[in-house]
Amino acid sequence: MNITFLASAVVLLTGIFWGVYWVPVRALADLGLDGAWGTGAITLAAALFLLPFVIADKGALRGRNALGIVSIMFGGAAFALYSIGFLYGKVALVVLLWFFSPVWSVLIARYLLRLQVPRLRLVAIAVGLLGLFIMLGGDGGLPVPSNLGEWMAFIGGLIWAFATAGMRLKSDVTPLPSAFLFAFGATVTSLLLAPLLEPLPEIARGDLASIAGHVLFTGGLWWVLSIAALMWATVRLDPARVGILLMTEVVFGAVTAAIFAGESLSGSEMVGGALVILCGLLEVWPAKEGGGRAAA
Repeated sequence: MNITFLASAVVLLTGIFWGVYWVPVRALADLGLDGAWGTGAITLAAALFLLPFVIADKGALRGRNALGIVSIMFGGAAFALYSIGFLYGKVALVVLLWFFSPVWSVLIARYLLRLQVPRLRLVAIAVGLLGLFIMLGGDGGLPVPSNLGEWMAFIGGLIWAFATAGMRLKSDVTPLPSAFLFAFGATVTSLLLAPLLEPLPEIARGDLASIAGHVLFTGGLWWVLSIAALMWATVRLDPARVGILLMTEVVFGAVTAAIFAGESLSGSEMVGGALVILCGLLEVWPAKEGGGRAAA
């Protein structure tokens, strides 16, 4: 099987999977772990689960490229901002603002990685941006973030674009250690932000078992298994492809939020969502790469 196709499929499925990630995050907030405390607990559990594998493999991080390692941790920081944002903004808009990242990714691919960008990729970006602007500005207002959750998603998307470029360019870390570094970066970010956003949570004794179950399930399934798969795929694809394929998360996030959280979609949001889907289809449509890397 073609490795690019397989890596693209992994990223696509990861996007679908993360489209429902807001559900356990909000469930933890309802149980008492509000703000960044819930994301901190989830990512700490994931990091602790992965730590023995990293320790057992003495060469997992030894001698690895420092920029690649830092890029992975910054990727985790970006996802932490995204995760926390679900508690301070509407799910669909938080997801959409995260996906401004393909714009930055195309610029990074062209000017940092020196990759040629096919014309169809530029069309895909234009269509995707049009969809995002329609969804954000459909009520006649400016298409900019309007609350803390939306700003966190927007900033997280920008950080993610740079992180994926660094991973593509320099990372030589295998998937499980990558997932550990990713979770560690998210944990540090969450615990630094937690006391700034919400006071130390007071948890009822009767909720401890339920909270532990949510934390372990979410940390293991999303932050260990899916992130390890995403880390494997990310270094095999250019940043723009990763960013746009993950846009499946937009659709699943918006639809599940409408069904389970009562966050209804307006006409403009549905039109914008359709354009985002079209953007993804255009991105994966076969196109000549124009010779791979451009001249310096």
